[in-house]
Amino acid sequence: MKNKFKIYTILQLMKKLIVFTLICFNLSAVAQSKLDFEKDSLVIRNMSDYILDNHVGYEDLRVLCKTIGHRISGSPAAAKAVIWGKNALKEAGCDFVYFQPVMVPHWIRGQEQFNITLKNGKQIIFDQALGLGNAVGTDGKNLSAPIIEVTDVKELETLGEENIRGKIVFFNHAWNQKIVSPFDEYGGCVFYRWAGPSEAAKFGAVACIIRSAGSGKDNFAHTGSMRYDEKYNKIPAIAISYLEAEKLQKLCRERSIQSASVNSTSHFGPEVLSYNVIGEIKGSDIADEIITIGGHLDSWDVGEGAHDDGAGCVQSIEVMRALKRTGVTPRRTIRCVLFMNEENGLRGGNEYARIAAEKKEKHICAIETDAGGNSPRGFELKMSPAQRAKVKSWNKVFWPYGVYNFEEEGGGADISPLQKNLGTPLMGLMPDPQRYFDLHHTHNDVFEQVHRRELSLGAVAMSAMVYMLSEYGL
Repeated sequence: MKNKFKIYTILQLMKKLIVFTLICFNLSAVAQSKLDFEKDSLVIRNMSDYILDNHVGYEDLRVLCKTIGHRISGSPAAAKAVIWGKNALKEAGCDFVYFQPVMVPHWIRGQEQFNITLKNGKQIIFDQALGLGNAVGTDGKNLSAPIIEVTDVKELETLGEENIRGKIVFFNHAWNQKIVSPFDEYGGCVFYRWAGPSEAAKFGAVACIIRSAGSGKDNFAHTGSMRYDEKYNKIPAIAISYLEAEKLQKLCRERSIQSASVNSTSHFGPEVLSYNVIGEIKGSDIADEIITIGGHLDSWDVGEGAHDDGAGCVQSIEVMRALKRTGVTPRRTIRCVLFMNEENGLRGGNEYARIAAEKKEKHICAIETDAGGNSPRGFELKMSPAQRAKVKSWNKVFWPYGVYNFEEEGGGADISPLQKNLGTPLMGLMPDPQRYFDLHHTHNDVFEQVHRRELSLGAVAMSAMVYMLSEYGL
């Protein structure tokens, strides 16, 4: 009995010792966590102070938009933007700056017209009409036909080929203004831009008109990429603005239209050699692990590509500049990529991922900023639950900058091939989205629509995330 009591006493003492050790360990961890938080907050504050006191990224954007302008891949302006990007990354202080060659498509917008003739003989010109990217033209010839309105694909299928063949289809799919998150609504609307022409051609339509896939109640039409289904005829495709769509809807429902006419000289030229522009800051002690950040250098051929995605490019460059100017030496290698051809091909993103896989590079995370230059609200995350939990545990360092949302899933188009090829965890900067779809892919996406301080705060959020990833990994 005495031996049993001794054994029991020893076990109890050991249990207490283990509990005491765990308490001490946890207290030590809390103290260390607090120490790290204070250090991290100070580093991030220094970078924030530099960015907000200088706004160099905003002045970079002014040059990109006002000196170079819109820059669809394969165009002379896109080639100028490549040189601009290389010089900007050098000025930011990157250790290495280089080009990554990539062949890109060159779609050329020609003259585009969409008119209707009423039964009383009056002609109405839709002067804001804007052809969809990658769409075929009519070789400069008028294509005239009756026009028929449908609100969605289901209605198109109900009407069937007997009612569609030989006509111009007007997809009058309106933006649902009751949806709070614009990105949630965009997907449903952009379907008609992306796939609408082939859906119409499936039933024998000769051309396609769409209500713009944008949230603004204005007279700016939205362009954007579309893709033909090779099983059907390639037909011309044109977007019209909200106000013009309202006018066309009224006339269709009054049955006062005799015919509609489309004329376009848009076409593809030969593919062009272009480049991703890459700048690196070498990591100190874990240099083989790479954190990729970036945006896409190309834009649509209207407006100035300010929000989409000049803002993302200059924010990414600003991260590199802030690290260098404030004396931060990242533990891991930071690589800034200005991707080419996101808008109508994704050639740059695919080539970057292909080479990364070929070299067996270790990419621990990739972050894209391609949702505009408005005030940052958080980061989309596309990664494992454990990695997501780790990022969310850092939220205290982001709160002072109005960055709090880490709940959404996503990343970015250019970096998505990295996850497909290498399994790389992805992030996407989430600015406030409410104004974005009023502007992007329109003539109104210009430098004046970007707020200097909001743009810079996005760069602060990116800098903070890059620093935390470099320090602690995933």
